[in-house]
Amino acid sequence: MIPPALPFFVYGTLRPGGPHHDRYLRGRTGPAEPGRLTGAVLYDGPGYPYAVAEPSGVVHGDLVTARPEEYGKLLVALDRLEEYVPGDPRSRYERVDRDVVRGDGSTVRAWVYLAAPAVAARLRSNGRRIADGDWRARDAARPGAAVRAPRAPHAPRTP
Repeated sequence: MIPPALPFFVYGTLRPGGPHHDRYLRGRTGPAEPGRLTGAVLYDGPGYPYAVAEPSGVVHGDLVTARPEEYGKLLVALDRLEEYVPGDPRSRYERVDRDVVRGDGSTVRAWVYLAAPAVAARLRSNGRRIADGDWRARDAARPGAAVRAPRAPHAPRTP
């Protein structure tokens, strides 16, 4: 069963200009619009970020809305990219619906990939938090930091 057609809140490699945007989103979505996810913080990963639920945090990103005829295929493709399998405790992320604040201040419900519980626990204990919640700005905030290559998408796991 395909879940409801909600927009997606993207905060890392899927953002416009990011290494996965063209491959996964170009031609499948309308224009991106800036958004903010409250109740989460951002951690730097090996070439991609993780959003982790935390009441006082804010993550900056973009809202993208799938074209109706592309929604089902896009949902499957993004779940595979994010290594999310519903109900599988080995998933790297969980796809959850959350309120996201648009640039004009209005709120919309959107799909967000948050770090799965085991991953979130590891990040909280020894991860590198991105203080301003904006993955794009992380390297500007770290003088001399090298940009790492994004991870390649993986085949989905089978339960």
